Amino acid sequence: MSIIPERFDEATLQVFREHPKTQFLASQLDELLSKRAETTGMVESDPSLHELIAEELTSLDAQLDALLQQMQEIVAAAQAEEVLPYGLILEVRAGAGGDEAALFAEELAQMYTQYANTQGWPYSVEHESRASVGGYKEAAFEIRHPAAYLDLRYETGVHRVQRIPVTEKSGRIHTSTASVAILPLRKKSVIVIDPNDIEMGFSRSGGAGGQNVNKVETAVRLVHKPTGIEVRCQSERSQLKNRERAMSILTAKLEALHEEEEARKHASERREQIGTGDRSEKIRTYNFPQNRITDHRIKQSWHNIEAVMAGDLREIVAALRVAAQSDEVAQS
Repeated sequence: MSIIPERFDEATLQVFREHPKTQFLASQLDELLSKRAETTGMVESDPSLHELIAEELTSLDAQLDALLQQMQEIVAAAQAEEVLPYGLILEVRAGAGGDEAALFAEELAQMYTQYANTQGWPYSVEHESRASVGGYKEAAFEIRHPAAYLDLRYETGVHRVQRIPVTEKSGRIHTSTASVAILPLRKKSVIVIDPNDIEMGFSRSGGAGGQNVNKVETAVRLVHKPTGIEVRCQSERSQLKNRERAMSILTAKLEALHEEEEARKHASERREQIGTGDRSEKIRTYNFPQNRITDHRIKQSWHNIEAVMAGDLREIVAALRVAAQSDEVAQS
């Protein structure tokens, strides 16, 4: 007569008992295992009951196997959730072109947040620094939805605009740039940050939010000393919450830096159809006089610039995802 299967060893069961998503199922499994052991003992004490109880043991084993498979799938899915991004940090920063670059940076930010609106993704402004004439010197947004990173992950890089600025009297076309960074947010970080490597400072928030925001030092500034990466967060009324959000952003930045470094190491071993993900790489040109947007990585253009700038990124997102899938197939 068989004993309790090896796959139900104590170490495996303990994982299921402690995991919050499988605790109830684990208690059911324990009951079945106890019943199986009791039934097996009855057969061992009286071999004449073997045929009578064999059917019950077969049924118990089927139930045990079904529970085991269900819990394994739940734990595997939970582990995948910890690694897959649940959202992203969107950073925009004015590049070459002075005032026009700052205006373009804000237009890009509005393009992405409008796209988020159409998709039903909640977002918040984490930090913004405005230029004197308007527009963004830099700004950071958090978009919280698992699909957001899958859609926008290929937006990292330098975006170039060609148009006649409203302040240009001679009608000359100017070229300006703004950089975009898409940083995935994960429940479980793949890197470890030493608290001693972080320098923390506080200040009064300059944005909207009422008297509390303006009178209390709720804004948080973090600097990762080994890399010099700086993060600011002012979206919450609480200093503690801003500190937590700033740490999430800092972690995302350090993970992105690590991934960029790894991509460079292996760049010679793989096709770079969609690019390295480096924010210094020029990826797209927005040519207003010709009503044309061109993505240089996949050499494809669209002639609906007003709709795109208003947040209709569906065609661009779809084209990049198809190109990325083709690239992955080619590498496999």
